[in-house]
Amino acid sequence: MRRHVRAAVIGTAGFALLVLSVACGYLPLPFGWTINFPGFSGEPLSDSALERRVRVPPGFSIDTYAQGVPNARLLLFTPAGDLLVSAPRPGKVWLLTRDADGNGQPDGQRVLLDKLYQPHGLAYRDGWLYVAETTAVLRVRFDPSTGTVSGDPERIIRDLPDGGNHWTRTIHIGPDGKLYVSMGSSCNVCLEDDKRRATIMRFNLDGSGAETFATGLRNSVDFAWQPGTDVLYATDNGRDLLGDDFPPDELNRVARGEFYGWPFANGNRVPDPDYGANHAAEIALSTPPAHAFGAHVAALGIAFYEPPAGTPGAAFPADYTGAAFVAQHGSWNRSKKSGYQVVVLHFRPDGSISEAPFATGFMADERVFGRPVGVAVGPDGALYVSDDFTASIYRIAYGRAGAHGGPAPTMRRTASADPLAALEPTALAAARQRGAVLWGAHPCANCHVRGVAMPDTLRPLAALRSKYTIDSLAEFLRAPPPPMPAVPLTDDQRRDLAVYLLATFGN
Repeated sequence: MRRHVRAAVIGTAGFALLVLSVACGYLPLPFGWTINFPGFSGEPLSDSALERRVRVPPGFSIDTYAQGVPNARLLLFTPAGDLLVSAPRPGKVWLLTRDADGNGQPDGQRVLLDKLYQPHGLAYRDGWLYVAETTAVLRVRFDPSTGTVSGDPERIIRDLPDGGNHWTRTIHIGPDGKLYVSMGSSCNVCLEDDKRRATIMRFNLDGSGAETFATGLRNSVDFAWQPGTDVLYATDNGRDLLGDDFPPDELNRVARGEFYGWPFANGNRVPDPDYGANHAAEIALSTPPAHAFGAHVAALGIAFYEPPAGTPGAAFPADYTGAAFVAQHGSWNRSKKSGYQVVVLHFRPDGSISEAPFATGFMADERVFGRPVGVAVGPDGALYVSDDFTASIYRIAYGRAGAHGGPAPTMRRTASADPLAALEPTALAAARQRGAVLWGAHPCANCHVRGVAMPDTLRPLAALRSKYTIDSLAEFLRAPPPPMPAVPLTDDQRRDLAVYLLATFGN
């Protein structure tokens, strides 16, 4: 039986504390809960706002490459230079056609794959596109020259663990030609029943030969191999509820058979207050992080910089070669927000690693303007960054001004397209009534109260019809980001709750 760390239940007293905390801008709650959440989505930054707010080093420029890619997460460039973007919540993989006309935007953007189950990781090898869903890894024939798939997707790995706090699955193909799959823990801190949780696993490219490569990795959302070596580095998110400044997020040098501490230790072998007791031997044998990020910054995507062949004029300065860029998605369990930036890691000859800000300004004065997720080096030598908060992709270039060719085509639904309009009045009323019952039966109203001005960090529910359809909101409810709990509901119940939310908080 899996044992969980205790969780705070916010009732009437919690709501009173919430109201009293409006002036504070965050919610200090029992048992270490500090909720300082930026909200689920924001408006894209205009060209002028992006230039004004986001800072990159001298000689670099940042521009919006694309907009209208909801829940944009991990990035993969195809051999033809098109950019693939995973979008787990809508269940899609997007293809952004390469910028052949040089205007700083893709020449087109379209959905390549649809109706997948929370697709996240992407990989390509020898005519196969690999996609990691929450419970499976599939592959499908993909022609880079035409940017098209053919045939039916084949799920080569099945029955991966579903649900829980960390449901994204990331895949990459290693220098050994094997398929690596990261699977986060089901919880903040616990003893897992399923030993595949909190690991990186390794498979043959046909899905056979499953083995556990490394353990004790709470939530390694992304990983990459250092150029010219077989050394694997993975980001890892430290646990919550231990205060503002502990534990750190981690960069781990991941080796086969190694144990990285979770849930018995945090950071550099510091015993966990809930699960460290009686596990001194495991802690002593655990591998400490190669580098410690700040606490709660949510280090996600990682990419090493290698200058693309044939584009010397577009390459970053020489001291960036071999450096790693890491996207910090940003904190929620901290009284003052941290992260919300892209940092660069330089690997020194003595083995130490230094960290420096690279793209900052996505958060200022506790207000969030963007949340970096994935990073990828393009064939043009620029760094591309996904932002699931504003449904945007940014391009950071060196040595020449960015292209401001106007906003990219947007796929956002207009306000006139009412997501409830297709429902008959009787069906709408019935679904809304069932949704209201679900709303009252679960602790939704403890954090979202109609008519109460919550702190900006817990944004009130409003204008949902301009952001969601019934299906997209129902899919969001299937696996919401923390601190919002994942409530066990059926597909029909999620649709009913979505209808209630759109009808009640739509405008």
